[in-house]
Amino acid sequence: MTVYVAFLRAVNVGGRGNLKMEDLRAICVGAGLTDARTYIQSGNVVFSSERSERSLVLELQRLIGDKMARAVGVLIRTAEELRDILDGNPFPDADPSLVGVWFLPKALPERLLTALALGGPEDVRMIGREIYVHYPDGIGRSKIKIPFAADGTTRNLNTVEALVEMAGS
Repeated sequence: MTVYVAFLRAVNVGGRGNLKMEDLRAICVGAGLTDARTYIQSGNVVFSSERSERSLVLELQRLIGDKMARAVGVLIRTAEELRDILDGNPFPDADPSLVGVWFLPKALPERLLTALALGGPEDVRMIGREIYVHYPDGIGRSKIKIPFAADGTTRNLNTVEALVEMAGS
């Protein structure tokens, strides 16, 4: 069995799109996923399955969308991929709470990153399907817009590390 971590997009943000984590766990258990457990209220769930990432994404999007009566993005990484993402942090000296990892459904062309106008103190790096952003003044104060990451979701490195630990990798 493969250990996966799923990240829900636009759930429990700014008082909208509320989904209780106990409901998320119940959805995962109902879908036949093993050992489903959530982390904080922002839509993170660790589970095991023999199914492919693609089939899991499609089913979880359908089931969660039915529960919430709206489309919800789901991005999935294996425990090993998540460990590599954590280990690949291009900002090792930065406070982990000030580094966000944008999880994307697919890798994007590097040219998109070079065309990005930052206009602030942030530093951005793309590695594989992830975009790392160092927000030296904090994520909440940042004015950066990453339009090509609209289908993705972000978590800070503290959350990524906690999920790596939960996933046992």
